[in-house]
Amino acid sequence: MKKTSTRLADGRELIYYDLRDDTVRDAVDRRPLERTHTTSEIRRDPLLGDQVAIASHRQGRTYHPPADQCPLCPTEGDRLSEIPDSSYDVVVFENRFPSLAGDSGRCEVVCFTSDHDASFASLTEEQARLVLDAWTDRTSELSHLPSVEQVFCFENRGAEIGVTLGHPHGQIYAYPFTTPRTALMLRSLAAHKEATGGENLFDAVLERELADERVVLESEHWVAFVPYAAHWPYEVHLYPKRRVPDLLALDEAARSEFPQVYLELLRRFDRIFGEGEPPTPYIAAWHQAPFGTLEEFEGVTRDDFALHLELFTIRRSSGKLKFLAGSESGMSVFINDVPPERAAERLREVAS
Repeated sequence: MKKTSTRLADGRELIYYDLRDDTVRDAVDRRPLERTHTTSEIRRDPLLGDQVAIASHRQGRTYHPPADQCPLCPTEGDRLSEIPDSSYDVVVFENRFPSLAGDSGRCEVVCFTSDHDASFASLTEEQARLVLDAWTDRTSELSHLPSVEQVFCFENRGAEIGVTLGHPHGQIYAYPFTTPRTALMLRSLAAHKEATGGENLFDAVLERELADERVVLESEHWVAFVPYAAHWPYEVHLYPKRRVPDLLALDEAARSEFPQVYLELLRRFDRIFGEGEPPTPYIAAWHQAPFGTLEEFEGVTRDDFALHLELFTIRRSSGKLKFLAGSESGMSVFINDVPPERAAERLREVAS
């Protein structure tokens, strides 16, 4: 992998990740852009104890542009985009309309391929490995920023999820705090460790799932399963079999095997609802240990956390979506219409 860092016309950082070591990236951003001004601010909810990002500048972000005006495609002639070069393998750049900025963290866009009509599932294994390497590199770089406590790599796919740009891409949020979801896991880890005299909760969960009927696929270094208490109609958790706290700690064997396993999972997601159905909307989210202090979670260290990817769709059946209505949105109590055992069975049925 070759990494080349440059700057866009408004000062934002852009990084090319290339498969070939001899690739030259010297194209200049020719757009007449002014410096980006953001109004991102973090406010704490005193009753719930969580944080809310207030980012009013995002109201003006690019919204469903036609394909020939996509800002994530390479620059071509006089059609100027966020990527100055005429082609690329993988590109990461600072979001022009970030939810988090400055002392409030950082947001980046990850373009998986220059092909506007592709998807992550259509990448080659070599391309998927390059994306994994980019996620890992950005996790490392962002973790060293003084304002960053947790790094979150994710992909939103599909208009039903709220995606406003059709080009295959994901995002990275670098939070200045430990996110509420991760804090819940860490509290559960601490409680379980104390109650069992030191047993790791992630290890216990993985051991139980490996022995159950909800395993979707298993390889030498990875296992994917529908969790016992799945929140979403079709939800899969992908774990490396060797517990590590973050992407940085994955060994080469797990890295090499990841593309094959993950691409198979994504392709199965697209086959869940049968032939002729539109691509399955999904969210793919990497859960990594925070880089900040864990003092409030007594007895827990970063090494107790288990890196894993959560992949789920909001589609519950053909033409029907799972909406977060009163119970979910008002009380955070999920109601799942698809039994996890049936979801796992279906995901095994559609194996390629």
